[in-house]
Amino acid sequence: MFNALRFLGWPLLVGLLVALLIIQRYPQLVGIKEHDIGLQQAPLVASAPQQGPYSYANAVAAAAPAVANLYTTKVIEKTEQQPLSKDPLFQRFFSDNLPRQRRMESSLGSAVIMSSEGYLLTNNHVTANAEQIVVALKDGRETLARVIGSDPETDLAVLKIDLADLPAITLGHSDRIRVGDVTLAIGNPFGVGQTVTMGIISATGRNQLGLNTYEDFIQTDAAINRGNSGGALVDAGGNLIGINTAIISESGGSQGIGFAIPVKLALEVMKSIIEHGQVIRGWLGVEVQSLTQELAESFGQEGRPGIVVAGVYRDGPAARAGLQPGDLILSIDGVQSADGRSSMNQVARARPGENIDIDILRNGKPLTLTAEVGMRPPVNAAPK
Repeated sequence: MFNALRFLGWPLLVGLLVALLIIQRYPQLVGIKEHDIGLQQAPLVASAPQQGPYSYANAVAAAAPAVANLYTTKVIEKTEQQPLSKDPLFQRFFSDNLPRQRRMESSLGSAVIMSSEGYLLTNNHVTANAEQIVVALKDGRETLARVIGSDPETDLAVLKIDLADLPAITLGHSDRIRVGDVTLAIGNPFGVGQTVTMGIISATGRNQLGLNTYEDFIQTDAAINRGNSGGALVDAGGNLIGINTAIISESGGSQGIGFAIPVKLALEVMKSIIEHGQVIRGWLGVEVQSLTQELAESFGQEGRPGIVVAGVYRDGPAARAGLQPGDLILSIDGVQSADGRSSMNQVARARPGENIDIDILRNGKPLTLTAEVGMRPPVNAAPK
């Protein structure tokens, strides 16, 4: 009897251990609910992990032919100075008939072919004061371009060339991009030839950088260097999302902080220049400042948005509407005035002649004024 029990002991022990393991691993088989023993199992995911493409060659092949190199030249007349020409005793012998030298200065930049009709976008600082602009296409063709118009306040310029079979770039949606999206910068850095760099979108809506009057930059860490100005910033599909324009750098080279003008803004500027020869912007004729903590307390507006009127142009739209220095603007056409730049950009997008309502606070009392939007004058005008 004892021998029989000893013979059956190990099989019984092993069976008991197996039963305990089954109960713990599969409690539903023995009628125990999972929450009774504190287990929660995540549902199975059939789909594979998301992965990006291993190559962006197709995007580059689609976009690169529409990115051109610009060679801008300036003629500088330099008078050759003779050793004795500065001596008062000999000046009368030289008069103004000194030989003059003509020197060509060339600077490099990039441009994007926006349409098959030959319109190109680039930066204003690339083409400013250029006497001749040579456009070199990726297919080897070269031609002279003429400036249709420029907008220093966004640092954009529109060029026109006359060539057949131009490869226009496909336009993307800069208002749908997200931080972390892959992006490619295409241009002609340092004159080495067309170059592609890759990065991500680091931020959107960058402003108050002091680069342009109207700023709504896409920030990217794709390398942007001297010569990339006016080139294309494209998404992973090769669609244009911005015009490369500036970098922040202590060394002068790329340090991973580059800026591009969103294609949505660039298109608005381009269409206005082509249609009107200039950019038509709405204007109120005010200078504003942010509502600081001290000013907010003086207005009794702690925790509420608003902008303070610092100056009013004489006979401007705001002055005719009754706006005064010291007024606190709470909203413009129902949109809260959170900061001065956003509010003035809102006005700039309005059409001249359009009426807008301005909700203000004056001496603690709310008022609503109606102003007729004017057309923004040259930037060198001063407030009165």
